[in-house]
Formats: sequence, C-alpha cells, structure tokens
Amino acid sequence: MSLRVCVLGSGSKGNSTLVATERTRVLVDAGLSRRETYARLAAAGERTDGFDAILISHEHADHVNGLRLLAADLKAPIYVSGPTREVISWDAKFRAFDLFTPGEKFAVGDIEVTPFSIPHDAIDPVAFTLESQGAKIGVVTDLGYVHELVKQRVKGCHCLIFESNHDLDMLKVGPYPWHVKQRVMSRTGHLSNLATASFLTEDFDGTAQVLVLAHLSETNNHPEIARLTAEQALGQRSRGERTALHLASQLTPTQVFYFG
Repeated sequence: MSLRVCVLGSGSKGNSTLVATERTRVLVDAGLSRRETYARLAAAGERTDGFDAILISHEHADHVNGLRLLAADLKAPIYVSGPTREVISWDAKFRAFDLFTPGEKFAVGDIEVTPFSIPHDAIDPVAFTLESQGAKIGVVTDLGYVHELVKQRVKGCHCLIFESNHDLDMLKVGPYPWHVKQRVMSRTGHLSNLATASFLTEDFDGTAQVLVLAHLSETNNHPEIARLTAEQALGQRSRGERTALHLASQLTPTQVFYFG
C-alpha cells in the first residue's frame, strides 16, 4: 500500500496535482484543460478515469479553467468552500459542489483532507494537506506570506509542494505594470524565492522526503534561481536531513512520488 503524488502542472497558466492510493484518486485543482489533464495523466502512467474528488483551492482561472469539462467527464464530487462556490460560474446541469469549511477535516475514500486558510487575493483561498497510508502531503501555493497556521499545518509532511513564485529582482525590472508587481509582492500575492528560502531555513521541520517548488513564474523567475535559492536555504540547516528537491513545471508533469 502506498500514497502517490504527481504535480501535473504548476504556474500561472494552469495548476493541478494528482494524489492517489490504491483505492482513492483525487485531483487538487483543475486549472489545466481537460485534454491537457488527460495527456499529463497518461504521461505519468496514470488512468484518466476513476476519480473520487476534485478539490478546489480558490476561484482564480489558473485553478479552475478545466473544471467544467473535467466535471462533466469524471462525474466526481467537487469539494470547495462555500464562498468560493458562490464566485465560480457554474452550469447546474453538471454535478453540484460538496462544501467544506477551512480547518475542518473530511474524508475522500481512504484519504483524509484538511483545507486551511492562506493569505491570497481570492474570496476564500485554502491550501491542503492529504493523509493516508501513514503519509502526509502538503499542497501549498498562492500565498503572500507564510503565516503561523501554514507553518503548523505543514509540519510532518512527507511530501511538500510549496510555492516559490518569483525572483524579486526579476519582478521589479520585468514587464508587468507596477500595480501588478505590487499585487504579486503584497501579503496577499505570491511567495518570492527569498520568502520560501526563509521558511525553509527557519520554520521547515525537515520531515519531507520530497520538496517540490511550485507555481514558478515564467516571466519573473528562472528554475535554476529558484533551485539554487532553496538549496542554499536547505544547506544552512545542517541537521542531517535528506530532503530531495524537485521543481514543478508549467509544461510537463513531475515524476510520480511514492510514500508509505
């Protein structure tokens, strides 16, 4: 028995992550098109049917763009908070939503899901931990800073998918309008490489066997800058931990990671 994880895609053009056991299969977010979601599942050696839930973190397009068509195909329950449900355009002929409350656990098959609130400029944004087979997965992106609740919820994660969105210098001299730059850098925007590095140095508990840097900006970041910044932060810990560092891509799925 094992818990497996694959980030199908991560970035401003679409986000989706597979978390599965032998009995239960869950998609976290549905920001990729139906065709692209299926193509990436196939590339990862996974079936494109038999899902038990779609979990939605918030209403921004890069997390829900594929939801309508995927819901029609998969006929799986869609779990979302009440406020987020109210701002997602929805055709009632498709499946209804199953509502959750941030902070309250619920079960999907043999996976226990805990949604928790994060600081982002959406109506009711959440991140998730998912637990099964003695393993714990954290999916934490789209947040402007790492508050205490995030630090507590990700403790004990065996796999942590964590945002490292932008390089501050690249963002400041990049092509975005100033008001967009301000949004990205705000406490309800996105984590910089340095903010993520600070978390890794000061608050990360080192439990994770796998750390996946996610939601990298294609305009205001570079994979090797993000990787180097995180590696330096992990290297400063000097606690004998062995965390394998990976980067999620907008274009291709990660490998499938196995736990438990």
